[in-house]
Amino acid sequence: MVSRVESAAATRRALVDAATELLDEGGPEAVTLRAVGARAGVSRGAPYGHFPDKEHLLGAVAEESWTIIGDGLDKLIADRSLPPAERLERALTGLMEVGRRRPHAYALMFAAPVDQNPGAVEAVSRTHDQFLTIVAELADDPGPIGALLMTSVHGIVAMENSGHLTPEKWNTTGDALLKLLIARIA
Repeated sequence: MVSRVESAAATRRALVDAATELLDEGGPEAVTLRAVGARAGVSRGAPYGHFPDKEHLLGAVAEESWTIIGDGLDKLIADRSLPPAERLERALTGLMEVGRRRPHAYALMFAAPVDQNPGAVEAVSRTHDQFLTIVAELADDPGPIGALLMTSVHGIVAMENSGHLTPEKWNTTGDALLKLLIARIA
């Protein structure tokens, strides 16, 4: 028999999953508590029992997105068979892929109000610390280099998603720019 705690956790999980799907399909405008409840197959009032409003629900989606990235970084850090530069490239490519395949979730990750979701703050901090651990394998002062790399990747994703980074215009791609950045650091 499923306990109330397990049932509540399963409902919350279904709500976050449904919100993530709706976000990916239609952006933040598509995410309403009513639509999320319907997608999750729960009662109309169930979303309100877990999230006071849409912003808190989207904060949970952002937290989940950062947690997934952090889990991937854990695996990269543990894989000592990869050279440091390749580990760094894979870490940054993973973030770029989220921005390319899930642009609404990516934008939310960098825009979600962190004061409303302590779990998101923890997930972001964990991910940044993991990233700095990877950068520290190549740089004596990983903070500024890590910030340069993260902001560069963020700019690459933004330009790609808006159609402003095209091979025809710039004679390069986002992936080539990333390789160039890492080559300058490694």
